[in-house]
Amino acid sequence: MLGNNQDKPTDRLAGYTALIEQYDLDVIPNWHRSLVLTSGTHRINTSRGIVEEAYPPKYWPGETLGDHLEFALKYDGTNLAILASLFQVVAEEDILSYLHSKPTGKYARRLWFLFEFLTGKILPLNDLKQGNYINLLETDDYYTVTPSRQVRRQRINDNLPGDQRFCPMVRRTKTLGDFELADLPERCRQVVSAYSPELLKRALGYLYTRETKSSFEIEHIKPTSTRTERFVALLQLAEQDDFCEKTQLIDLQNRIVDPRFRDSDYRVKQNYVGETIAWQKEKIHFACPKPGDLFDLMEGLIAAHKRMDASNVSAVIHAAAIAYGFVFLHPFEDANGRIHRFLIHNILARRGFTPESVMFPISASMLKNPADYNDSLEMFSRQLMPLVEYSLDDDGRMSVHNDTARWYRYIDMTPQVEALFQFIAQTIDTELAHELAFLSNYDETRRAIQEIVDMPDRKIDLFIRFCLQNSARLSARKRASYFDFLSDKEITRMELAVLSAYGSNTFDDR
Repeated sequence: MLGNNQDKPTDRLAGYTALIEQYDLDVIPNWHRSLVLTSGTHRINTSRGIVEEAYPPKYWPGETLGDHLEFALKYDGTNLAILASLFQVVAEEDILSYLHSKPTGKYARRLWFLFEFLTGKILPLNDLKQGNYINLLETDDYYTVTPSRQVRRQRINDNLPGDQRFCPMVRRTKTLGDFELADLPERCRQVVSAYSPELLKRALGYLYTRETKSSFEIEHIKPTSTRTERFVALLQLAEQDDFCEKTQLIDLQNRIVDPRFRDSDYRVKQNYVGETIAWQKEKIHFACPKPGDLFDLMEGLIAAHKRMDASNVSAVIHAAAIAYGFVFLHPFEDANGRIHRFLIHNILARRGFTPESVMFPISASMLKNPADYNDSLEMFSRQLMPLVEYSLDDDGRMSVHNDTARWYRYIDMTPQVEALFQFIAQTIDTELAHELAFLSNYDETRRAIQEIVDMPDRKIDLFIRFCLQNSARLSARKRASYFDFLSDKEITRMELAVLSAYGSNTFDDR
């Protein structure tokens, strides 16, 4: 029997909230928290991303484990991490008691499947012999994969995007529905269609370089020209090759990092993301999975990638789940962030989300909105860290003392998908549009200057650059150093050509 809060009889806990309290589970909170009132009407409050919903008395599910499990699936959603934690501590006979009471009920069949899926244990129940197949996840509530995998034992359509080793979950939210209706691929095609194929080809070179610089800059790294060229070369392969394979990921890491920090396999040491705030004092932002859990987690991530790749799940959901999943697993000593952002390009390009031969400078949007990018990462790390029991030795080496694998296996990626959609929208409307407009204006300016003074191309490029760095004016110092051969009238006409094309905007980052 499940206990309830006797001090507040009007707020009886239900679903996951009741189970978490009853079994004293240390868990990442579910996005939805349910209460059933002894009197009163239905109400909903949202605070810090948690929806608290209070139901009228008629919704009270009952007192048993099965009652609250069924209520949880019906109203709180399918939270694999909480269920995995719960199934470790509940008595098997309590699960069987519920399943025997509703042998063909859809929620009972789902819980039967999920118990065996999450624990690896086979319950002493005979396979179902008749009845329709039902979806494991409600497609109105979750983004799922099709075709699903038919499981004869419970007559379930397993439409999860992953398996027991790694299974990200993405809820259908109004934000994601609005982004889908916005049809970002079509919006991108409209932006691109305004320019000639010749200009788009030239733009691609700028976009590769811009993306490379931004991706490194996010991590406060100034790459050498060699490392920049290496990363650009990798981006050029993103449309064709699938990099989400172990050998390709290791090769990718080796080609990105300084040769001294190349890995030949996934890491074998515990690592973390933190900062030194005082002598021998570290502030830990994120603890990565234990090395002993990493191989299984990475195999699961790659399997989830293949499953989504073969389905009709949205390319953005696919890219976010795998790329953010990768950076949360942190399989290498170095370059995890850059590979995470590279995988976004790789999946979007291969899935045909981006027009052929066009690359989004998504890292530029992330760089311009660092708080939003950091928040997309911390939405998981903030919830994870209170659950990780760790210690640091005098040399800053971390040891994790409790079982944490399930928190990395079953992540609710909804916030990360919403963030990636937002970055893509910003990239299309600002970074990509501005880049193409800049190049188009550049061509116009070059032609106008060439008509004023027939100078070498290198001189024209230099003049335009100096003007763009100084609100469309050539400074006296730059004129004296590089353009003392031009007359005042020529300078004025050339400056007007720049101003006509660009206005007074500056492009200091170029």
